[in-house]
Amino acid sequence: MRISTKGRYALRLMLDIAMNDAMEPVRLKDTAKRQAISVKYLEQIISLLVRAGYVKSIRGPQGGYRLTKKPSEYTVGMILRQVEGNMVPVACLEEGAAECGRKGTCVTLRIWKELDQAMRGVIDNYTLADLMAWQEEQGSDYVI
Repeated sequence: MRISTKGRYALRLMLDIAMNDAMEPVRLKDTAKRQAISVKYLEQIISLLVRAGYVKSIRGPQGGYRLTKKPSEYTVGMILRQVEGNMVPVACLEEGAAECGRKGTCVTLRIWKELDQAMRGVIDNYTLADLMAWQEEQGSDYVI
């Protein structure tokens, strides 16, 4: 399984907002410069995050974006699922998927379930606050 550029950039965007919105809302052009990501691509991603209620838009000359919750309330999994869709390794594990006719005889199902549990165990265990702490330890503006 591979996380797309959109997923990686969504994490970088959320982390950048979390790290920089203490005084005023974060402008996309500032994030784009810090993260070396095009503003156009960030606009596509931010619209998904606004629709999900993860960030809010502040209008006006001092406008930008702010998180709607504390960084500790966002898991990496929440952010990735919002832009990537579900994160299951195979279609038969998707929520609401029709039961596979091979379910009783599929020897690989065990592997897919274990892989799914392992992924969830990582992406749902770490928060934006964890990423912020790691970023501060690293001591640089460049993130993931």
